[in-house]
Amino acid sequence: MRISVCILPDRPFREAAPIWRHAEDLGFHAAYSYDHITWAGLPDSAWYGAMPTLASAAGATSRIKLGTLVSSPNYRHPVPLAHDVITLDAISEGRFVLGFGAGSPDADAVVLGQGEPGKGWSVQERGGRFRESVELLDRLLTGAAHDGRKRSTFHGRYYEAIDARLEPGCVQQPRVPFVLAANGPLGMRTVARYGASWVVTDQGDVSRDERTAAWTWSVLARRVEQLDAACEKEGRDPKSLDRTLLTGFSLLPTMQSAQAFEDVAGRCAELGFTDIVVHYPRESGFFATPRQVIEEIAPANR
Repeated sequence: MRISVCILPDRPFREAAPIWRHAEDLGFHAAYSYDHITWAGLPDSAWYGAMPTLASAAGATSRIKLGTLVSSPNYRHPVPLAHDVITLDAISEGRFVLGFGAGSPDADAVVLGQGEPGKGWSVQERGGRFRESVELLDRLLTGAAHDGRKRSTFHGRYYEAIDARLEPGCVQQPRVPFVLAANGPLGMRTVARYGASWVVTDQGDVSRDERTAAWTWSVLARRVEQLDAACEKEGRDPKSLDRTLLTGFSLLPTMQSAQAFEDVAGRCAELGFTDIVVHYPRESGFFATPRQVIEEIAPANR
């Protein structure tokens, strides 16, 4: 089981840099950051951009993988996002991972004027934008490696790219790994076709008051089965697709103690998860967990 951390972009980088270095020193597989304009969990907090934060983190570290968890079509057009991806892969010398999902009609959408009735994307449109975005990102980022193509043209229902030039391409060949978030049938088939890993949270689809640990595990087991079915439909060996659980949104006591983490990680492994992501502890509010636990579960200390 690979263990990674997620570091929120909620502080100036002069304060955040030691955290990113600490994550590397502790031996974590990867360090991710949210890619939102704003986040409902910290509506009044400072909130910095993911891409500049990750570029700075690349300069402050040398070994740990870095990535978004996750970017989305909410405000990321695939063409400029692809340029950011190759730039971050270059700055990090081949350590960048692109986490990407369909997004939601929550805070980011509201900020962009999609919160009023009739102005937001339907579930079908959001799913279609996710599929097209991933398809176009794959085409842009693998062009030079696949067939020497230096320019790409794409005509989709939601996105266009006309002679889009992306050079020199990714440091990682044929492109950076995609860690894709999806719960629905079409989204999971997109994961099966293009993903290096599938990522899901332990949150589920009901209010916090209705969640229990047993319910969380039953939902995750069902989604793993759905992912396996999607892989079969796409002709992919399910065992070739990594599975990542982002924790911290349910009643699972993942970061309350080292033993609790081991228990959760063990259940994850039984369900076929290859990776678990925990949030780096904050001082208060969301993800304010005992600070010693991050040290105790760190790969460097195991």
